[in-house]
Amino acid sequence: MLYLSYMETPLGLMRMGASDAGLCMFDFQGEKSTGRVPARVEAHFNGAITEAEHPIFDAVRKQVIDYFSGTLQDFDVPLHFIGNDFQVGVWRGLLDIPYGETISYKTQAIRLGNELAIRAIASTNGENHLAIIAPCHRVIGSDGSLTGYGGGVHNKRWLLDHERLHSGKDVQLGLF
Repeated sequence: MLYLSYMETPLGLMRMGASDAGLCMFDFQGEKSTGRVPARVEAHFNGAITEAEHPIFDAVRKQVIDYFSGTLQDFDVPLHFIGNDFQVGVWRGLLDIPYGETISYKTQAIRLGNELAIRAIASTNGENHLAIIAPCHRVIGSDGSLTGYGGGVHNKRWLLDHERLHSGKDVQLGLF
């Protein structure tokens, strides 16, 4: 069963989805990802979907509020990645990127053991169904540019600036 709810954040309304295995969706509403990512997650549950509260949503709300206030750097809610082995590996790898830091898509590919998979990894990041929590916003172009982001490049920039401010790190993101 997929349980759905919503949460207002400084970046707008976010849609949450949870199963008994963990949080499986935290997605921007009103952006280009709306529709594609939720449809893929919802398809996994074969119509067993309800707009209702799930116990995990309280923890998600608290941690997201703490993240946006600058007091939380690492989420610890159980996650339920929905995808094939390659996708799940890419998304789990995002969890290893420290708060307030960025890596390039090429570095992400090298970390995953396949430097030639840069495009596949970038595409998989674009299918990430756990925005902010599985921090694909921390992956940027090799030249420091902010490339595509399902929640909008303006939100990617906001998240990176927010983390840089609250991390105490002097991280340079390159020219925008």
